[in-house]
Amino acid sequence: MSGNSILNKAKHSHNTDEWYTDYKTVKEEVSQYANHFDGKVVLCNCDDPYESAFAKYFLKYFNILKLKKLICTSYIGSRLIENHNILDNNNTRVNNKSAYVLIVKKLSGDFDKPIRDEDILSYLKEKGNVKKLKGDGDFRSEECIKYLKESDIVVTNPPFSKFTILFSLLVKYNKKYLLIGNQNAITYKDVFPYIKNGKAWIGYRFGDMAFKVPNDTPPRKTRFWIDDNGQKWRSLGNAMWLTNLDNERKHKDLVLTSFYSPKKHPKYDNYDAINISKVVDIPMDYPGIMGVPITFLKYHNEEQFEIIGEANHGSDNEFDLFKPIVNGKETFKRILIRNKNVVEKN
Repeated sequence: MSGNSILNKAKHSHNTDEWYTDYKTVKEEVSQYANHFDGKVVLCNCDDPYESAFAKYFLKYFNILKLKKLICTSYIGSRLIENHNILDNNNTRVNNKSAYVLIVKKLSGDFDKPIRDEDILSYLKEKGNVKKLKGDGDFRSEECIKYLKESDIVVTNPPFSKFTILFSLLVKYNKKYLLIGNQNAITYKDVFPYIKNGKAWIGYRFGDMAFKVPNDTPPRKTRFWIDDNGQKWRSLGNAMWLTNLDNERKHKDLVLTSFYSPKKHPKYDNYDAINISKVVDIPMDYPGIMGVPITFLKYHNEEQFEIIGEANHGSDNEFDLFKPIVNGKETFKRILIRNKNVVEKN
């Protein structure tokens, strides 16, 4: 099966690849990075121009953010794009059998107010503003790579199963990015080295996120609901934003209130490090290596802590140092850290 077919298959399976980001989620996070967008080309390369919350946000705030250009590309098979009776640049009704690109260089309107929704819709309906792509819209295609090369910052929610593929492309082309992903990606061999070495870090939201899902999504007992408009929703407890855009969060120190206790902080059976059950239990006076929950990363400040590696299977990558075992029992995977500013206990 070709890479493009795999992507399309993933998009139509009942998994997180087909979960669409809520506008509120996008606005709350992206607005924290407003100073990064002045004069920049922004690419949303997994995004239906008509329905993507990312496209909507950057269209509404195009002038306020002082963007140089906005590029949004969709893929063949987008269920969202089926909902519009709009003509493309070939005077053909947009449909999910084609992929599309939106390129915005200038938008009329105030530079101190968001552009109105009705004005955005009018712009999208104007012939030629949204054009049909030659290919299927896969972000790995030669056609879409050209847009990637042109961009300064990529902001999107890629199919979770393709997260590391997109991440590797962004690294290859030395791009800035702000991505939604699953926290499991943190310890992937293609991602973790960049977190360890301070080249990638967590954004502001790390945990629960709500996503719109297709109408044929089967109901379930937990993390599923239908709103007053009939829209189906699912949520994830382990979602995250990953970025290499500087933010205020990463410069804040984590306030430590605990002291080292052999009983509270047992050593691993197979490595010279102590196990920390909760972030709040990180001791301020321990100078050695500590295994902390992945949730620690939302508080990580590289001026306060050094990331040594990870403890998962002991073989995932060169930084996966051992399988975490305490008193003969395997524990959850851990991030290995060392405190740079140890406080001596009186």
